[in-house]
Amino acid sequence: MNPGEGRAFSGLKMIPVKVKGVGLDLSRNPLLLLTDQEEKIVLPIGIGLNEAQVISFKLGGYLFPRPLTHDLMTAVCGHLGAKILKIVVNDVRDGTYYAQIYLEQDENEIVVDARPSDGVALALASGTPLYITEKVASHSLPFTEVVRAEGEDLFEYADADGEEPTEEDEDFADEDDDRGGKTLH
Repeated sequence: MNPGEGRAFSGLKMIPVKVKGVGLDLSRNPLLLLTDQEEKIVLPIGIGLNEAQVISFKLGGYLFPRPLTHDLMTAVCGHLGAKILKIVVNDVRDGTYYAQIYLEQDENEIVVDARPSDGVALALASGTPLYITEKVASHSLPFTEVVRAEGEDLFEYADADGEEPTEEDEDFADEDDDRGGKTLH
């Protein structure tokens, strides 16, 4: 099966997606940008600033001296013998997106409702695959429409504090971390 063909889970056709990044809409509100594997579609989902920061830090490879909530949840699942199978953005109602976390413990499937931003942060923390349903995919944009005619992105990309990165931001993180990332002070 090609990645864009989708997979069936729990009777629904799922489309594998990846996190393209966190951007800002024209009103400077944070957006989570999910794309299919071939980058033919983009699904922008409005998220909060705190969630945008966490996802941006995860995408940037930043590590914290103490675990963030999503790192903690990954560790708790591991200690309880539960495996995080997948995260699915499964529905949209009245402009609000919904997600589910699929876990397996002792051969039992457990499904937990979540906000898409929390599900994505958990997926990034745990290396879990992300999917969207066909219903959710119907709200995506063609990838080519996200790029303006001049070649500029429709969405502004920003660093974790919602601003363009500065030299000071680079000084804030040490590049040499023994865990393979950048440690924030």
